[in-house]
Amino acid sequence: MIKLDNTGDPSTSAADIHPSAIVSPSARVGANVTIGPYCIIGDEVEIGDGSVIGPHAVIEKWTSLGKNCRVYQFASVGAEPQDLKFKGERSYTFIGDRTTIREGATIHRATGEGNETRIGNDCLLMAYIHVAHNCTLGNHVIMSNLASCAGHAIVEDRVVIGGMAGVHQFVKIGRNAMVGGMSKLVQDVVPYTIVDGHPAKVVGLNNVGISRAGIPLESRRLIKKAYRILYRSGLNLAEAIAVIEQEVDSCEEVEHFLRFLRNAERGICRERRDFESN
Repeated sequence: MIKLDNTGDPSTSAADIHPSAIVSPSARVGANVTIGPYCIIGDEVEIGDGSVIGPHAVIEKWTSLGKNCRVYQFASVGAEPQDLKFKGERSYTFIGDRTTIREGATIHRATGEGNETRIGNDCLLMAYIHVAHNCTLGNHVIMSNLASCAGHAIVEDRVVIGGMAGVHQFVKIGRNAMVGGMSKLVQDVVPYTIVDGHPAKVVGLNNVGISRAGIPLESRRLIKKAYRILYRSGLNLAEAIAVIEQEVDSCEEVEHFLRFLRNAERGICRERRDFESN
């Protein structure tokens, strides 16, 4: 390994860059960054302090990587989108702090001038996952091996997506939800639920995930009450929202539950009736 900084003067270096790596002169590399063999770092890329880029990884132009991230070998971050509408415009990819991107993962920048693909802090994106153009992933998101999000998908905080699951374009997955492996998502996933199947159906509340997130016991009781009104009352979505507003005490989690339902443009995943839910 050799030590360089953006001025090319080893005496003032803050990064370890392998001599076989290709780093654009316009890239901004933070302190204590390691860039491994045969990496390619494109124009106007920013890599935050303490991040490690594994061998053969490619980070393309207009990508910003946060502090203490880890990008493993053969990952591709910030490539042009697989979108026929894309015409070469300037768009961005933003990765938060302490996010891990495993082997062979692909994350594409956005379609549309000035638009962005954004991934939050403390995410774990496992081997061969795909995050398409204009997606937004929150904090503490886990995508298991070979899971894929199509364009414009929104994944809120602390969501777990199982291996080989496929998320349709524009689908939203609510916070603290869990998606079973190999599931097909074509409608929005309500916060705090578990979905599974092809197409995905709700099989209950994500009680373990809710508990691990530190949500207070009383709020968990209110979430359960709202869930039962939504899925067990026989009401349509608008009616269920009205009843929850009237009958369930307000807390931050319930208010988020209601906001999500009001903005579910693709409809929501319904409950699987052959499964005894929580």
